[in-house]
Amino acid sequence: MDLIPNLPNHIALECLIRVPYDQFSRVASVSNDWKKEIELPEFRRLRKTTCHSQKIIVMSQARVDPNRKTGVIKRFANPEYRVTLLELDTGHWSELPPLPGFSSGLPMFCQLAAVGLNIVVMGGLDPVNWEVSNSVFIFNIVTGKWHRGDDMPGVRRSFYGCVSDHDRMVYVAGGHDADKNALRSAMAYDVAENKWIQLPDMAMERDECKGIFQDGKFHAIGGYCTKTQGRFEETAEVFDVATWQWGNVEENFLKVSTCPRTCTAGNDKDIYLSHEGDVVALKLEKWQALAKIPAEVCNVAYMTTWQGKLLVIGCARYSEPHMAYVLDLKSYKWTKIESRKEFCGHVQSGCYLEI
Repeated sequence: MDLIPNLPNHIALECLIRVPYDQFSRVASVSNDWKKEIELPEFRRLRKTTCHSQKIIVMSQARVDPNRKTGVIKRFANPEYRVTLLELDTGHWSELPPLPGFSSGLPMFCQLAAVGLNIVVMGGLDPVNWEVSNSVFIFNIVTGKWHRGDDMPGVRRSFYGCVSDHDRMVYVAGGHDADKNALRSAMAYDVAENKWIQLPDMAMERDECKGIFQDGKFHAIGGYCTKTQGRFEETAEVFDVATWQWGNVEENFLKVSTCPRTCTAGNDKDIYLSHEGDVVALKLEKWQALAKIPAEVCNVAYMTTWQGKLLVIGCARYSEPHMAYVLDLKSYKWTKIESRKEFCGHVQSGCYLEI
C-alpha cells in the first residue's frame, strides 16, 4: 500500500523523515501505515544518515515563575520538577505533560533515560510524602502519551546509577535502601518487553554512583559504601553486556575522591567530568584539563556529550538561574544557549535523545 497516494514510497518516505518529532503523534494518527513506518528502527536510522534527526536533552527541571514586571525569577518554596526538552540544534525549549498521578511534579531525584522513541522516568521520592518510589513511567514520542511500566523489583532504592544503551535497555546499579544501606545489586529494564532482568552483584557497595554506557559496557563509577557514607570512592566497575559479567574493580579510576554526578561518556572512548571549575577528560587512561567552565555555569548540575560537543548546565551561585553552554571539543570554544526564564530552573537529572 502506498504511504501517500499517487507517490512512490521512496518519495513519501522523504517527506516523512522531515517531520519534526513533536508532530509524530499527529502524523501517526492520520494513518496506521504512517504510524508503523515511524516506529521502525530503520526509520530512525534513515533520519540520522540523512541528517534529519533531532538532538534533544531531556531533563528533570524545577519549575520557575517569571515575574514579567520586574524581570525577577520567583522560585517555589518546594520546587516542583517537570520533564523539559532542549532541542540542541535550534535552542528550542518545551515541556512534556505531567506524569499520571503526580500532580505535584516529578518524584524528587528520579532518573531519566532515553530508549528508542521512549523517555523513561524511574524512581525518586514522592514530592508529597517523601516516600521512595519504585515506579516506572514511559513517554512514547509516537503516541504523545505516558504509560506505566513494571515497578522496579526488590528493595526500594534511591540515588543509584542509571543509564540506557539508547537501543532497548536501561541499566541500574547501586544506590541505597530505606535504611541508608548502600547496595551492590544491579539490574536491567527491557523497555520493549516491559521486563526487569537481574544482573550479577557488583564487587562493592556504591551509593550515589554514576552510570554511563560506552562501547557495549555499563560503567558504575564512584559512589561510597555504608561505612564510609559521603566519602566518595575513586573506583569503578564495568559490566560487559556480551559476557554478562562485571570486570575487576578499577582502582584510582577517578584519580580523586569526588562526586561523579557529572561523569559522561564521549562518542569515542573518552570520559568527561567537571572538576574544580574545569572540564576534564580521561584520554588514554590519563585525566587532563580541557577547558575552563564559564562563570555563569561553574556550579554544574548536568553535563553530557554528543557528536564532538559537550553541554554544561549549571549556575553561578546557589539559587541563581541555570544556564546552558556548549563546548566544541575540537576548538574548545564555548557557545551560550539562550533560554526563556521559565526554563532556567535547577536540573536534577537528564539524558540525551536523538530521534
